[in-house]
Amino acid sequence: MTLLPGRFKKRITLASRYLAVALLLGMPMACLGADYDFYGNWPTHVTASDGTDFGLAVLYQYDLNEFSQDDGRFEDAHTNRRRYLGVYLRKPGVYDAIAQYDYQARQWADAFVRLRSSGVVGEDLGNFRFGYSKTPVGFEGVTSTSATTFIESALPTQAVWEGRRAGIDWAWIRPHFVLNVGDYFWRKDLDGNNPGSTWAARAAWIPINQPGHVLHLGLSASREKLDWADQGSVPPAARLRARPEAGLTPVRLVDSGNLKYSKSVQRQGFEALWIDGPWSVQGEYLQAKVQRYNGKPDYDASGFYVFTTWTLTGEARYYSDGNVGDRRYTGRDQQVIRPAHAWGAVEVAVRYSELDLNDGAITGGREHDWTVGANWYLGEHLKLQANYVWAFSDRGNLEVNPHIFEMRAQIYF
Repeated sequence: MTLLPGRFKKRITLASRYLAVALLLGMPMACLGADYDFYGNWPTHVTASDGTDFGLAVLYQYDLNEFSQDDGRFEDAHTNRRRYLGVYLRKPGVYDAIAQYDYQARQWADAFVRLRSSGVVGEDLGNFRFGYSKTPVGFEGVTSTSATTFIESALPTQAVWEGRRAGIDWAWIRPHFVLNVGDYFWRKDLDGNNPGSTWAARAAWIPINQPGHVLHLGLSASREKLDWADQGSVPPAARLRARPEAGLTPVRLVDSGNLKYSKSVQRQGFEALWIDGPWSVQGEYLQAKVQRYNGKPDYDASGFYVFTTWTLTGEARYYSDGNVGDRRYTGRDQQVIRPAHAWGAVEVAVRYSELDLNDGAITGGREHDWTVGANWYLGEHLKLQANYVWAFSDRGNLEVNPHIFEMRAQIYF
């Protein structure tokens, strides 16, 4: 009898565990019938008679990363990726508020209050948000962490997207265009990191905006002013880098290193999304320029990604307010879909991403990755993902081209 290699046996064992969990969670689908709404309306919130809704905001992700052809630079891992726990309060059309903490990374996620002027003053002057939220340069970065098509963000998103910052922003949402402006004036984020301030803006034109049929074209820009006055004699430094689209490793194949004497970072993005029923194409170009002083040259970095998806079971990606959402069945005739696909929706995807961190004397490296993925949505709150990544990097005279197998089990509500 032929024995399986240890790595392959381990992969089968872990994959079988993921499948067992999925089947255990999905078994009731076959017998609930008309009660299938349980999978779209978990008892994790309370709704008052006036529509006010209060509930838990939870995201749990468990990941597996396995590396091969990596010259021994990476270690296989399987552990929690995110453990978000929070609460929300909202009244549709009037306000919403959320406070959420990631107990895995030990840092804050979203924590803000948003007022919808149409419900507050009776006239639609836009939505005003106060608190800690995502900055707008980076289409993939702004997408809800629970709704991402791939397990990890593309290379340029990791390097260029600024993340969350504290301040105020304003959004004007119309069926065919979106305008968003933010002033993130709080000197540090809620975790005491990233001292400085940021101005940011995003605009999108949506000439086609119907359920299952979308064309979105957008651009964004921001200017981050670094403020390291409390660092004493240590000069401020920006840094751009990216993991090889695997979140459980600390290794970066491309990294600008600390760019000392940095005074600001200017970011620009150009984004596009097309949805036509079960098909979609999404792409983005991102650029960052670090302005420096004390005789140091400025630094430029750029990259792009493009991916396509196909939902085998016929559902379309959900789009609302200028972004894709995480409610796979929202806006569809659920009574038609659910009896036909009681076991959920299945999606396949392919992505190419590229990042260049070389500029002048700084050899940050170049990398491009190919990723194929499959997603299984079991209702609106359960999701299984599998990705295979081919990474190709060149930094100076060092080339490292790992292959990465990834899996994720996710619960969110």
